[in-house]
Amino acid sequence: MIRIEGIIAFVTTAEAGSISEAARRLRLSKSVVSERLAELERSLGGALLHRTTRKLTLTEDGIAFLPRSIRIMEEIKTGASEMAERRGTLSGPLRISAPVTFGRMHLGPALYPFLAVNPGMELVLDLDDRRVDVSSDGYDAIIRHGPINDSRLMVWKLCSSRRLLVASPGYLDRYGVPKALADLNNHKAIFYTNRGVADWRFQTSGGAVVVRARQVVGINNGDMMRDAATAGLGIALLPAFIVGPSVREGLLQEIDIGHEPEEEFIYVAHPEGRNASTKLRAVVDHLRRAFGDPPYWDTQK
Repeated sequence: MIRIEGIIAFVTTAEAGSISEAARRLRLSKSVVSERLAELERSLGGALLHRTTRKLTLTEDGIAFLPRSIRIMEEIKTGASEMAERRGTLSGPLRISAPVTFGRMHLGPALYPFLAVNPGMELVLDLDDRRVDVSSDGYDAIIRHGPINDSRLMVWKLCSSRRLLVASPGYLDRYGVPKALADLNNHKAIFYTNRGVADWRFQTSGGAVVVRARQVVGINNGDMMRDAATAGLGIALLPAFIVGPSVREGLLQEIDIGHEPEEEFIYVAHPEGRNASTKLRAVVDHLRRAFGDPPYWDTQK
């Protein structure tokens, strides 16, 4: 008889690329995951995985069986969610990836009250500024600031996100306050490296304009970019949810060049072809209410 535990172990291992990583995601020992895989293969009468010391790959049978296994898991998740919804409860695991600074400053505080009134949920929140692969890394959803261009994902908008061009008062005293787009070319820049390009984009009546100031430091974390700007190293373009408090405290000064940065949003995305669970939809609805649109951090003075 085929057991669902074996199917879960198989799908998780295939997505994770190793039994060790699958065990970590399932919170089981490696030996338990291996035994569940072996039991599934015995039940099916054939090997699903090629195991070597260096890598793990799917056999032809494994390739054929994987999409059916994923559908089985999704049907079970959907059925469990529907039962929970009929009972008026939310329960079970949900794994989400989100940026470090946004997660610490806003996502966590918004989620804690939600989890308190839904004690049956088992949320795993991984904070990481890198662009993770939702499916292969085993996430139910990702939250990201900025465009999500992966065609394999279903993308929902959470809220808008205003960005501010900022520098420390000390930096502006030394190098002058830029008044126009062209002035930025003569200034030092702190760029966010995870975007892959070192530039700023602004909206003008003639369309988008790209500015490439001289990079003095590239950083893949918003907190550290804010700190670098506060230390007087240069100008940074950062979301209000990061630099708003520093601007209000006078540690950073917003620079007005007569044009707004390109419009930005915070998104949530989940794998295409998988129905969003009731839990995920409930979390997204809660976050939209908690953040507002425009979000509270964009309206604070």
